[in-house]
Amino acid sequence: MNQDNSQETILALERSALERWCKGDPFGLSDIAADDVTYFDHISEARVDGIEALKQHLRQYEGKVSVPRFEMPNAMVRLHDNIAVLSFNWYTYSGDGALTSRWNATEVYSRIGNHWKIVHSNWSRAQTG
Repeated sequence: MNQDNSQETILALERSALERWCKGDPFGLSDIAADDVTYFDHISEARVDGIEALKQHLRQYEGKVSVPRFEMPNAMVRLHDNIAVLSFNWYTYSGDGALTSRWNATEVYSRIGNHWKIVHSNWSRAQTG
């Protein structure tokens, strides 16, 4: 895999997972995660360890999210051999186009065999104003 293809692949994986999230299917994230993934978000009291724990954590969002549109500004993929760090802002919008939330995200991917998988995920609400 060349660097440009890897960057495009990682961005496409992330965008696809977020599109599923916006339609009430949070498992797009777990589908592209490694078995030993670690995860933090704004409501996690502690780090979520492993794919089964991540799936359990994500179940609380199943069918509860509906986001008509999102953007991933400032997306950047930094490649280091078989590790890639994707960082971006994530903005969500209502049906009338109003900004509804802002997030900062960091996804650490590892090339496992011929596939990129998330090995660590961190989501935090962005400070506004």
